[in-house]
Amino acid sequence: MTPTLLITGANRGIGLALTELYLEHGWQVIACCRFPGSAPHLMTLKNRYATLTTHGLDVTDHTAIQHLASQLSDTPIHLLINNAGLYGPKGYQFGEVDTAAWRDVLEVNTIAPLVIAEHFTPHLEKASQSGHTPIFAFLSSKVGSMSDNQSGGGYIYRSSKAALNAVIKSLSIDLRSKGIRSIALHPGWVQTHMGGPNALIDTATSAQGLKHVLDTLTDSQNGNFIDYQGQDIGW
Repeated sequence: MTPTLLITGANRGIGLALTELYLEHGWQVIACCRFPGSAPHLMTLKNRYATLTTHGLDVTDHTAIQHLASQLSDTPIHLLINNAGLYGPKGYQFGEVDTAAWRDVLEVNTIAPLVIAEHFTPHLEKASQSGHTPIFAFLSSKVGSMSDNQSGGGYIYRSSKAALNAVIKSLSIDLRSKGIRSIALHPGWVQTHMGGPNALIDTATSAQGLKHVLDTLTDSQNGNFIDYQGQDIGW
């Protein structure tokens, strides 16, 4: 059976790089983003690969998530990468936190991944029943690590990723009996719209590292927080 990846936020950055990488390795890829038709690089890939399908999906629209899951109900999914993310405001200080923006970031970074997991667990179970070990992979961030926080600030993004990590840890326990692994991934500081031009690595390097981590993931790593180089990160 040809393995299938479903990925969110596939229109640019790390999501686009992962989409292309898995296509190159012969996977079926279901690429989701809010406006696929307005993503020229994704459309180029769609014209090049018959194994790529695209779906418009706003991850904060829970009805749309449910509809997509229903639409794909007969599709075994071997890997689901929750990549869609929102950084929120930059440059603010303590005392200047925009609580409305904070709620928006939590909706995308913390709540949506769990809603997606709830609706797509049956699809990963189908893959498990065919002898595979399916994975829920969540793009987290090292800035969500409490033990690594030495600089303060970043209340909105940090808290959303720390909360996501708590969600992932619980999922890794709750879904273990279904044969599904759940993992938090730090992609590195990447040259993207979010990471900025001064970041340390490009999207291809991050994607290749993340794929290697996922390809070699073991049962003992279920529920861990791992970077793109395979190194464990403290919570």
